[in-house]
Amino acid sequence: MAKEYQFDAITIGGGPSGASAAAILAEKGNRVLVIEREKFPRYHIGESLLPFTFHPLKRLGLIEKMRQSQFIKKYSVQFVSPSGKASQPFYFASRYDADISQTWQVLRSEFDLMLLDNARAKGAEVWEETAVKDFVRRGDAIAGVRTENKAGEVRECYAPITLDCSGRDAFGAIRNRWRSGDPKLNKAAVWTYYRGAGRDEGIDAGATTVAFIPEKGWFWYIPLHHDLVSVGVVAEGKYLSRDGVRDPGEIFHREIENNVWIKEHLSCGEQTGSYYITGEYSYHVRHCASEGLLLVGDAFCFLDPVFSSGLMLALKSGVMAGDAVHEAIKARDFSPLQFSEYGAALRNGIENMRKLVYAFYDPNFSFRALTDKYPEMASDVTDCLSGDVDKDFTALFAAVSEFAEVPEPLPLGKPLVSENLNLQNA
Repeated sequence: MAKEYQFDAITIGGGPSGASAAAILAEKGNRVLVIEREKFPRYHIGESLLPFTFHPLKRLGLIEKMRQSQFIKKYSVQFVSPSGKASQPFYFASRYDADISQTWQVLRSEFDLMLLDNARAKGAEVWEETAVKDFVRRGDAIAGVRTENKAGEVRECYAPITLDCSGRDAFGAIRNRWRSGDPKLNKAAVWTYYRGAGRDEGIDAGATTVAFIPEKGWFWYIPLHHDLVSVGVVAEGKYLSRDGVRDPGEIFHREIENNVWIKEHLSCGEQTGSYYITGEYSYHVRHCASEGLLLVGDAFCFLDPVFSSGLMLALKSGVMAGDAVHEAIKARDFSPLQFSEYGAALRNGIENMRKLVYAFYDPNFSFRALTDKYPEMASDVTDCLSGDVDKDFTALFAAVSEFAEVPEPLPLGKPLVSENLNLQNA
């Protein structure tokens, strides 16, 4: 018989969204359980922070630890043409004060451990190397989860609310059949790491570089500490797999030849570790919540990584979820409608970023053409790309629509209030 445990809240996953939500809840005196399948530190992609990640990190009490860390300081972003011509770096200090204008490039194994340890320090209970096997249900409501650790011990954990922070595994959304791809963002990525690769001078040494290749594809180039660089190529899957090539290493080295800057910067370095590949990774989820369940971070949505929004949205949604669940605990009201404002706010920010991602991939669009015609839009573009996504960008997207398709908001993210959740078995 499975052992039983009772908590105020459970989070599935100890990554950035789960650790952030757990830290907020534990800090407020709630008994929180974090269930993590792996043992930290562990590898993860997604290494660049946006300037407006400052606010959730401050709320979590981690700014000083970040400043004392080895993480590479990031002051700017630059764009590079296939010929190797680099734009003037965009410096965040041109618009923001010192706190926001410097952010970081992080090694996720170390960054995520910092976040999880922070949740522990605030009082969250953490079970690592423990898999969530299924939801525990009472009628249509989620009452908790059934887990199994690496020793084979089965435990049932109960709470009035479970936060799905399972990342791209999307534990709840997949079982509920809520997840669907983005209508147009069907990209694939191949990436690896280099040691000793080239870096720009001085303040530009930590810049994120977006380097273009044909067919609206692009490389990311992210300098990390320990003399590592994260470098990957993103494009349509049919472009990357053309001529029947499937091997990720072969794809990667072929595409290096399509950007002079990337080729030159990698030429002095040595590839290290594995080549990774993933495809069709942009997706959205129909509902933010159902009875006893709240979706957070990548379990709720994952956008194309071109503007490095993933970590910012994970941390932000984690803090938002922690606050929303604490209010539900105080009110003893865990109905899905309790999380309507949370879902609406998260979707609004996602839709703003999504519109700029669509524009980026439109062959008729460039940020230079937009700001040449509408110089006053430069500040709005800067804010959205820096993660200040909760603003009213009506004027910006009216201007963008003259150059590129601006998608309508997807009718997603509201809580499910139906009595029938139609859950699938694990």
